[in-house]
Amino acid sequence: MSVLAVPDTGYTVLIPARLASSRLADKPLADIGGLPMVVRVAHRAQRSAARRCVVAADDMRTVKVCELHGIEAVLTRVDHASGSDRLAEACDLLGLGGQEVVVNVQGDEPLIEPSLIDAVAAELGRREDCVMSTAAHAIEHSADFLNPHVVKVVLDRHGTALYFSRAPIAWWRDGMGSLASGEPMASLPSPAPLRHIGIYGYRADFLRQFPRLESAPLETTESLEQLRVLWHGHRIAVHVTALSPGPGVDTPADLERVRALLRTS
Repeated sequence: MSVLAVPDTGYTVLIPARLASSRLADKPLADIGGLPMVVRVAHRAQRSAARRCVVAADDMRTVKVCELHGIEAVLTRVDHASGSDRLAEACDLLGLGGQEVVVNVQGDEPLIEPSLIDAVAAELGRREDCVMSTAAHAIEHSADFLNPHVVKVVLDRHGTALYFSRAPIAWWRDGMGSLASGEPMASLPSPAPLRHIGIYGYRADFLRQFPRLESAPLETTESLEQLRVLWHGHRIAVHVTALSPGPGVDTPADLERVRALLRTS
């Protein structure tokens, strides 16, 4: 997307970085081709049109590593329940104005496309009826459609999220036989189901408000924080991209896969 579509005042990228991880110890500091992962994420974000890129860390080791590589970082509390809570504190620490656009780039996405960050910011900038924006792309394989770790989203005619789920949605009446055969999704009726990409745009005021909203029953059932937004009657705009996102890093196996991809790129 053109940089001209980004909000006129620019926007801020915030990268939550929590050192503790049950599946990968000290994840933000994991070495990827000679650089800590959180630094690689920040470098990708700095290639976007954002006017500022800040890591919201929960440990001084992460802050010091960022500063060593010229990345702005703030130290937040260690007891936040989610990345959104951490970023809400970062908004206060940075003194961001209420209508400033903030894009949450996950700290374990070292291959994030800078153009996608811009697109998510631009989507929120043009949708005054929405409090958040995010992204999605078409699912091509039945294995992904059935995978509960692949979050799906369905949209209305304006590109606004109707629902997010770990279940295969939208489900078509005669789909069971096709899925059981393992056929690719291209053989299924149009439109293709959409995979949600975990990148979020907010206005700073709503980001501050979000952690104080009552948790939603659907959020608990699906373990999807964004359902709290819909449950409270707010809207989320969704940018649909043709690009599949690069792999994130949740496990040691993911880390090796990303290392291999960078070695061959």
